[in-house]
Amino acid sequence: MTGFIALVARDLRLVWRRPGDVAVVLAFFVVATVLFPLGIGPESNLLARIAAGVLWCAALFASLLSLDRLFAADYEDGTLDLLLLAPWPLELAALAKCLAHWIVTGLPLAVLAPFLGIAFGLDRPSLWALAATLFVGTPTLSLIGGLAAALTLGARRSGALLALLALPLCVPTLIFGAGAIETLAAGESFTTHLAILGALALVALATTPWAMAAALRQAGE
Repeated sequence: MTGFIALVARDLRLVWRRPGDVAVVLAFFVVATVLFPLGIGPESNLLARIAAGVLWCAALFASLLSLDRLFAADYEDGTLDLLLLAPWPLELAALAKCLAHWIVTGLPLAVLAPFLGIAFGLDRPSLWALAATLFVGTPTLSLIGGLAAALTLGARRSGALLALLALPLCVPTLIFGAGAIETLAAGESFTTHLAILGALALVALATTPWAMAAALRQAGE
């Protein structure tokens, strides 16, 4: 566990030294989201109806922006070889990097999304539901994205391959995340959708670290 915390802290320190990487992700999220109200116009009913899908899609694409470098830097500077020889399981190392990615991308997106939801005319319960679904659903995006990053490690045009692998696997999270806000708008509770998002996160947590470790071992040979 000490090694796990040390790896998370190391990745957070590296991000702190390059704050521009996080700024680019958040800026993309803001710009991609704000373009829709500007392009569609002041149609409040239409904006409120598409808000959940737009914000979730923008969050998904924003989270993928920094994933192509999740393992690439360690692969290039030899840190991956040290992780392969470390006394702790490689699965924990992969999970630590995904956790650090979620802290610097998924968590800020979940905090920022309700403020952007105001531009779509969402009411207060919908804004809280949006934040809750992103908070529960974005860990799944980081885990699936980490798996795609490990599978495409060392490949040419890894960014395009990563998106091609990750996007289809993220569709269930996207559907239930956006569907929660639509269910709330219909006057029903969104707890079922939130529970499903939590279940998807637990399934990803139980399966993706093992697959990431296998892919990293293959890349390190």
